Amino acid sequence: MAEEAVTPRLKWFATRIMAIFAVWVTLAHLDVAQAAESNVFENPAVTARLISAEDGITPDAASASLGLVLEYGEGWKGYWRTPGEVGLAPEVGWKDSSNFASAEILWPAPDRFEAFGIENFGYSGLVVLPIRATLKDRGKPLQLRASVTLLTCSDVCVPHAFDLALDVPSGTGIDQVSADAIATFVARVPANADESDIRITTVAHDEKSSALVVTAESDRPFEIVDVFPEFGPLVTFGKPDIRLNRDRSDLWARIPLNAWSDEHTTPFLTVTDSGRAVTAPVVLSTDVPAPPYERASSSASALQLATIAAIAFLGGLILNVMPCVLPVLSIKLASVLKASGQSQRIIRNGFLFTGMGVLTFVWMLAIFVLGLKWVGVSVGWGIQFQNPVFVALMFIVIAIFAANVFGLFEISLPSGMQNRLGANSTRSGYAADFGTGLLAAVLATPCSAPFLGTAITFALAGGATDVLVVFTALGIGLASPYLFIAARPALVERLPRPGRWMLFVKAGLGALLLATAGWLLFILVGLAGWPGAALVAACTTVLILLLKTGRPRGASRSSLVAASLILPLIWVGLFTHKSRPEDPTAKTYWQAFEPQQIARYVSEGQTVFVDVTADWCLTCKANKTLILDRGPIAGRLSDETVIAMQADWTRPNDEIARFLERHGRYGIPFNIVFGPAAPSGVVLPEVLTQAVVIDALAAASTRKPGNE
Repeated sequence: MAEEAVTPRLKWFATRIMAIFAVWVTLAHLDVAQAAESNVFENPAVTARLISAEDGITPDAASASLGLVLEYGEGWKGYWRTPGEVGLAPEVGWKDSSNFASAEILWPAPDRFEAFGIENFGYSGLVVLPIRATLKDRGKPLQLRASVTLLTCSDVCVPHAFDLALDVPSGTGIDQVSADAIATFVARVPANADESDIRITTVAHDEKSSALVVTAESDRPFEIVDVFPEFGPLVTFGKPDIRLNRDRSDLWARIPLNAWSDEHTTPFLTVTDSGRAVTAPVVLSTDVPAPPYERASSSASALQLATIAAIAFLGGLILNVMPCVLPVLSIKLASVLKASGQSQRIIRNGFLFTGMGVLTFVWMLAIFVLGLKWVGVSVGWGIQFQNPVFVALMFIVIAIFAANVFGLFEISLPSGMQNRLGANSTRSGYAADFGTGLLAAVLATPCSAPFLGTAITFALAGGATDVLVVFTALGIGLASPYLFIAARPALVERLPRPGRWMLFVKAGLGALLLATAGWLLFILVGLAGWPGAALVAACTTVLILLLKTGRPRGASRSSLVAASLILPLIWVGLFTHKSRPEDPTAKTYWQAFEPQQIARYVSEGQTVFVDVTADWCLTCKANKTLILDRGPIAGRLSDETVIAMQADWTRPNDEIARFLERHGRYGIPFNIVFGPAAPSGVVLPEVLTQAVVIDALAAASTRKPGNE
């Protein structure tokens, strides 16, 4: 089987090398043959010129066969007519030409290469773009003045704009050398569907897995296959998963969608295979064909998994001291305060239950993530805060906790449950401890921490075992403060004896909880709008007053409590506005997130700083307030040579989710800098410093010697 796979590759490679060598040799003799050719544009990235297959325009000629010869330097690449998600296709203008009516570029089949961290389509080495030029007046001389713009990329991307001039006089005869060179690349132009032995049978849009699925058949076995979909600039794709049946006559390919729009242009699909290719228009189907076989999922080694688990533990531990500690600090302090004066057994069990609450939420989150992955939904760390119902519920819970800390009422279990548990039982207290840990873990998830991004990325890109192991290690790290006190309960006894100081502490804890509630309400405004947030706040106020006064009593009170709790959740769930409020970037130097424009900006010599943020991400807010919007960093980002893009992930956004996934991230904050010296981007750590940002901007914007 291995031998069968190697043989087609060797045949394809040998054929391609021989063809390129033959064209190289023939083009090298163009000067000797004194053929009709233009001036030469030359630099280390690309050498370009126009050639003509005809020595002269014959009396009855209505067209001319031309070629744009592009010879890319070692390590440099250019782009196809559809460059992929980033890049620019070559363009030729003929404004000042004489006896020229129109021209059509015939595009040879491209190769696939990587730039800016994603897949792109184009050429390397020597390529001739065949051009069919139509004359205005038959048989008259042709004067061509071509204005060419193109982009070349290696470690950096460099745009080029130059003029080529070619005069083809009246006359007869064929320049065989140029004609052969043009014909060689005409043969590489994909055939039409009715002229090829490759038949594209299905092109289906798989909405479940956000991919394009293609099937094709061939009269002779496929060898080295690739698939290039063209849906216009609003639709972009990742690297395809291509599979062949046993006799290599049937092809199945799944191409992940990086960006999708129903407003795409007329789609085409090109299939290439070892020197032959076909391009056909696409009729999208919703009937997704199954693959001919399933690939075995790659699983990490035990050592690799253990290493990532250790990183996840460290990330969870550090998460305890991140800016997101504000929502959970009061809960942690309340746990310690409550334990003062209790026996060591009760203290130990209480903190164990709190730690178990943390772990339970992390396990629930892991199962939820696996479920989303199974149905093909993009997942990420903290995505539950994109749901307005979840945020509204958290606001209600935190507001009630704050009112309870301030002594407006006492939260107690129903009398029947208390009787079953027993008057002197501590199990009701353990239930509260468990709930404390659960809530603390919930409110800690909007943040990211050093090492956390690496661990989460590994888990979400892996299988179920990877997710469960990594999330468990993360949960243990997050629960470590509680587990540490459970192991050393005597530490609690060192607290001062109960007294008036506890009243001040409780007031401080209540203030922290109110701040947390305010933060959640701020998030809710972005998700549900001011009307929805105001309704949630009003109903929560009514709910707290009902709990405080205890009136009215009976069934009417229960109905009012239920209505105050359920009505706002239904409202934000069903009537949340679908669009964001006024764009916060409109009045600052921050621009809206447009990933398709990154390559263009970089090709023009600019540096692009991308900040993926959200209202619910406290680490993002800390980075922006303390680093990005202050001092020299703000000055640098507002400079004319820097484009500062802000991607707001407060609400679900598939384009942002795919951008994160392409760069191996599933959580925020995420900051990356693109530039002429870093077309694939310089990824910054989760917690920013002024020096880190300045160094990244400098590294991305400085061209390497020899690449000017």
